[in-house]
Amino acid sequence: MLTGSIVALVTPMDQTGEIDFLALKELVEFHIKSKTAAIVAVGTTGESATLSVDDHVKVVERTIRYADGRIPVIAGNGANSTSEAIALSKLFINSGIVAGLNVTPYYNKPTQEGLYLHYKAIAEACPLPQILYNVPGRTAVDMLPETVARLAKLPNIIGIKDATGDLQRLADLKAILPEGFLLLSGDDETGCDFMLQGGHGVISVTTNVAPVEMAQMCEYALNGEVEKAKAINNKLLPVHTNLFLEANPIPVKWACAELGLIPSAVLRLPLTILSEQYQGTVRNALIAAKLLS
Repeated sequence: MLTGSIVALVTPMDQTGEIDFLALKELVEFHIKSKTAAIVAVGTTGESATLSVDDHVKVVERTIRYADGRIPVIAGNGANSTSEAIALSKLFINSGIVAGLNVTPYYNKPTQEGLYLHYKAIAEACPLPQILYNVPGRTAVDMLPETVARLAKLPNIIGIKDATGDLQRLADLKAILPEGFLLLSGDDETGCDFMLQGGHGVISVTTNVAPVEMAQMCEYALNGEVEKAKAINNKLLPVHTNLFLEANPIPVKWACAELGLIPSAVLRLPLTILSEQYQGTVRNALIAAKLLS
């Protein structure tokens, strides 16, 4: 089971917006040494919405190569077209990923039945294990617990990343999902409480900049060591909050560059580098968390 601190990894780019594979290799090594539990390659934080299919596949394949079996790799493979999501998923068969992370179809606002049939079609067309990804704040559609429970009956749908930030949603899911179905938070601010209330881990933006601290916090939370987990989480709260001052991954990519983890904060349009008015706030959050002096 994939548990603990899972990094939603940024995709490093050079000044021209081309993928910086040397920096990517160094990031993978950094997370292995920091005891991050797993890597999500080319999720939302990895700029899946702006990478070409060719670049998307290259980043996933290189991440797997650099990981070399030392850390599990999950690949973002969602789309708002079912046929596109199936085609992308099939590209990762036998690639070495442990699962696909499949976001709810964005913009077109499918019904609950449409969501069920979308994921059912992907699961039947591709043997890869799939993790559902519900992030209504970005997709404008909310996959309800009853729909998740229907999908959990399909053998290769193994879990959900829930980014609602609603802890009652976790309770609702636990009440109707089978034992062993993977419950991952997609919200750093509530991720600690999510695990303390029975979740299995967090697919985290903060882990990009604080991997050691997040790994330790998750370990404490999963072991039920409440005070220790909350002490670390409280230290990281300014980071959790301020990495979303502008749309993810704008602030976290800037923070990674500020910490020297990547050489450039460049993103692909329409994303732009963190606005100057917010740079001091993000820098101060890193200082407050003792990640930057």
